[in-house]
Amino acid sequence: MSTLAAQPINTSRLDLLPLHVEHAEEMAAVLSDPALHTFIGGTPDTPQALRSRYQRMTAGSPDPAVSWLNWVIRLRDESCLTGTVQATVSPSGHGPLTEIAWVVGTPWQGRGIATEAARGLVAWLGQQPVHTVIAHIHPEHRASAAVATAAGRTPTDEWHEDEIRWHRSIRR
Repeated sequence: MSTLAAQPINTSRLDLLPLHVEHAEEMAAVLSDPALHTFIGGTPDTPQALRSRYQRMTAGSPDPAVSWLNWVIRLRDESCLTGTVQATVSPSGHGPLTEIAWVVGTPWQGRGIATEAARGLVAWLGQQPVHTVIAHIHPEHRASAAVATAAGRTPTDEWHEDEIRWHRSIRR
């Protein structure tokens, strides 16, 4: 499998822009609500900590067989960043496996942004050499379960670190 690179993805209202270190300051404000960490743990990063994390993320995976793909979500009409989507593509016995995740800042939740971004990401992944898309969702996180369902994934009976594995095969 060759390494994939994040490319811009456009949906009806959103631009998914490949992550750059320069996004850290605005994203620190977007992700500043401690409530965002209820299901994922941790606390909001400072702009400096986020900049450092983004430097590591944009440098790519130390494993050449794994692709780290990260985007910020830009709400086009408001010209502001609202969250992130990410995909980690790894080899598996059944073809490339992709784990995806998303987070939308509290002020923009409930507007369908996460659903639209996840659908856009999955559509883009469908054009890549990817076989399976999965997400891990806390069983009490109803909003993320709704996003996963809208993006065509279904829950499995598999668990990973107290989260349910959601699955979607991409048929070619």
